Amino acid sequence: MKQNFNTKSRKELEVKLKQEKCKRKIISFYKYTNVKNIKSLRENIYENLCNFGVLGRIYIAEEGINAQISIPEENLKIFENYISSIPEFKDMDFNITDYGNKSQSFVKLIVRIKDKIVADGIKDSSFSVSSSGEYIDAKEINEAIDNKDTIVVDVRNTYEAEIGHFKGAHIMKVDTFKEQIQKLCSDLLPHKNKKVVLYCTGGIRCEKASAWLKHNGFLNVKHIRQGIIGYIREVKEKGLPNKFLGKNFVFDDRRAENITNDILSKCHLCKDIKCDDYTDCKNKFCDVMFICCNRCVKEKKGFCSYKCMFFSKLPKIVKKFLIRSSYKQKQPNMYKRKCLTQ
Repeated sequence: MKQNFNTKSRKELEVKLKQEKCKRKIISFYKYTNVKNIKSLRENIYENLCNFGVLGRIYIAEEGINAQISIPEENLKIFENYISSIPEFKDMDFNITDYGNKSQSFVKLIVRIKDKIVADGIKDSSFSVSSSGEYIDAKEINEAIDNKDTIVVDVRNTYEAEIGHFKGAHIMKVDTFKEQIQKLCSDLLPHKNKKVVLYCTGGIRCEKASAWLKHNGFLNVKHIRQGIIGYIREVKEKGLPNKFLGKNFVFDDRRAENITNDILSKCHLCKDIKCDDYTDCKNKFCDVMFICCNRCVKEKKGFCSYKCMFFSKLPKIVKKFLIRSSYKQKQPNMYKRKCLTQ
């Protein structure tokens, strides 16, 4: 019986990836659609994508599919043809870009069944994402940004928007999409009579958010097709002005794509030096992601706080005791971590 999951260690997979001779492409795609026979579909997708050399994450749910992957360039067409041959995923939109540094690629393939392709916390059974807002193109986005009767809303987590966003965008202080959905209607209530334009990384969150706003009585709601990724590609292809500033946060090992040279954020530790590079705390029992300048990296040696630096020097038996005593809690968002301010 075939094993429809990875059994190799990350180190083995990284070595294999570095030995590749081929170029890779990054592909992100999603589609809201009614999916049946999820278990057999998951096995079929995993087996075929392994044969195509695909690495990355694919989530399947009854509401559709959501994926961020990399693939050898020579297998791109056969991959597209295969996905499009699945009836539920016919006419799929693909966001395709070059990978650049292969060492930052996904290292394994994960195909996972989820309750939803985007966790939203919505309990209203009458809600349907099929009634989403209209798509808006790059030219219209640029016009919307300059229009006082339009509000452009960032439908991403705060840490994503912090390093890059559209000029003048409305940014909500939220840790998750689920939290954002809960606050979205009340937050935008003062703008209910305006045109509302939503954007996210690749389109999946703003499409669902647009449907939620319409479900709650917002009449003039639009969202960017294929999100920031689609917008950047379109302005390049059509020679349009680019109004996205800074970096676009992405969910692979690259962490972000440089869009402009604007640095919009500051170091989370010293709160002084302009910086937009994310790093992970060297204390693996913290592992919080935070923005850190070179000076603070050297001063705190890659730790997010002196507390984590001290913890790393403790004897193993003491660490185990502290961990068992709930030192390692469910990882909170970086904006809520006390150790970042110590």
